[in-house]
Amino acid sequence: MNISKEIKVGGVFVLATAVLIWGLMYLKGLELFKPSRTFYAQYDNVNGLVAANPVMIKGLQVGQVKKVYFNPNDPTKIVAELYITGDYAIPENSGARIVRASLLGEHQVEIIMGDSKVMAHNKDTLAASVEEAFGEAMLMPIKTKAESLISSLDSIAIIVKEVLNKDTRENIQLSIVHIRETMANLAGITKNMDNLVGSEKKNLADIVRNMESISGNLRNNNDKISNVISNFSAISDSLAKARIPMTLARVNSAVANLDSVLVKINKGEGSVGQLVNNEQLYKEIEKAARDLNLLLEDVKANPKKYLKFSVF
Repeated sequence: MNISKEIKVGGVFVLATAVLIWGLMYLKGLELFKPSRTFYAQYDNVNGLVAANPVMIKGLQVGQVKKVYFNPNDPTKIVAELYITGDYAIPENSGARIVRASLLGEHQVEIIMGDSKVMAHNKDTLAASVEEAFGEAMLMPIKTKAESLISSLDSIAIIVKEVLNKDTRENIQLSIVHIRETMANLAGITKNMDNLVGSEKKNLADIVRNMESISGNLRNNNDKISNVISNFSAISDSLAKARIPMTLARVNSAVANLDSVLVKINKGEGSVGQLVNNEQLYKEIEKAARDLNLLLEDVKANPKKYLKFSVF
């Protein structure tokens, strides 16, 4: 049986069209030869969700958004048709949440798996939710901190404005001038010290050498110094054994007794006191001494008068 050229061309065209359609659907995630289901989710705001956005389960793409349109029965709601390929077990209390993968990434629908034992079926409606905008979720802490920082900066600005009034600014300027003068004085002092050290460098070197010589002498005479310290220690031990406090006590007692005797002599008490203080006694003793002297002179001049010798 002869097949005409037109039929051949038509058959090739149909096959190519079928392959093209299958390829396009495959690229979109719509596979013809896999089981598929469609679920619905109704939102107040889809945040820019469009058809062909991916549908994910725990980070794995399982389908895509087929359509997004207003609910004809309630124009305030937006319906999204979720086309899922594959026989995934999705509990009936699962949710469809619109999320954003990154700050600049496209929106996607994340299937939040529920815990129901009953599985959802084709054409069922899932609970819809919208995740907080990715940028807001990431920038909210920064926004809060920025607001707090701005408030703090405002407070600091007010404080600085109050503190840095005219008088304070003048005082700060004077302080800076004084600091500059102080630094200049310090520079002058440093220069003078440098000059002094330079001029006295030889003397300082001599002093250092003398100190080194003294330390060397001390080091060389260490044994002698130890002997001197030992001798001082021995002397101190001897003094400690000499009962100096007892001796001093006796000396003090003797001085006190002597003082008492002198007091009595001054008062004329006793023989010595009479001898020292009685003028009449002194005169009589002086007279007796003078008479005794005259007697001795007379005996010396006239011995025969007093001494008689007889031979027979």
